[in-house]
Amino acid sequence: MSSQNLRTVPVYRKSLALCEMSREIASYVTLNKDLLLLYKSNNLKDIIADAILTDAILIPQKIEIAENTNCRRERLKTTGYISIMLRNISSYCNGLEHHGIKEKEYLNLLRDEVITFRRSFKKWRKSILNDD
Repeated sequence: MSSQNLRTVPVYRKSLALCEMSREIASYVTLNKDLLLLYKSNNLKDIIADAILTDAILIPQKIEIAENTNCRRERLKTTGYISIMLRNISSYCNGLEHHGIKEKEYLNLLRDEVITFRRSFKKWRKSILNDD
């Protein structure tokens, strides 16, 4: 599937929204504003922010892989990874909350985005696994 056609897939669009929200949250919670260098930090908030970003960025890539294969096994593996990444992002929000993020409403926005994405993801997963 071309990248133009991929943009018409609702779950892909929602994954991009999740990426954007993750980027905003990461930018907010860290003092290090160069998000590409968060992995080098020893600050726990930076490490968690980097983990959120990494997983959020991988989700659209995994959706693209699943959309572009006819192999059911690859689709199962890929959707399994996405499920894990969604759980991770939720856990990272809890970690940030427990480590001093005072404005919990920002984390709740990201949690809401994960919930919205998860609904779309479940429909999409069911459709691509039943295509065979």
